[in-house]
Amino acid sequence: MTFKQKILHHHLTLLQDKIDVYRDMISGLADDAQNDAKSSAGDKHETALSMMHLEQEKLSAKLQEALHFKEILGKIDISVESQRVAIGSLVKANGLQLFISAALPKITIDGITVLALSSQSPLGSQLMGKQVNDVVVVNGSNFTIEHIA
Repeated sequence: MTFKQKILHHHLTLLQDKIDVYRDMISGLADDAQNDAKSSAGDKHETALSMMHLEQEKLSAKLQEALHFKEILGKIDISVESQRVAIGSLVKANGLQLFISAALPKITIDGITVLALSSQSPLGSQLMGKQVNDVVVVNGSNFTIEHIA
C-alpha cells in the first residue's frame, strides 16, 4: 500500500467509525424518546422530548457532514499523479505533509503527521493548481511547495 493509499484508507476508516457512532446515537435517542413517550406525561416529558429532539438534530448534522466528507474521499483517485496540486494531492510544503481532500483530523501514518485540507480552506485554495517551487502566502506565512504526489 502506498503512503497516499494508507492516508486515504485511514481517513475513510475514521469517517466510517464516526458515521456508525452517530447512527447508533441517533437510534438510541429515538428509542429513548419512544420509551419515554410511553411512560411520561406533563411538562417534564415535553422538555425531555425537546432536548432529545435537539440532540438528534445536532447528531444528524454531524452525520451529514461525515457522509459528505466520505463522499469527497470516495471520489479521489489517488493513482493519478499530477504536476499541479489538485484534489487528492499529497503536498509537502515547509516540511508539512498536506493531503488535499476535506477538512479532516490530523493523523500520523508511518510516523509522519499528515494534515488533511479542504480545497476551499485558505491554504488549500491557495495551493490548488500550483506546482513544485511555487510559493503561496496565507495569513502572512509563506509556504513553498517542495513535492507533490
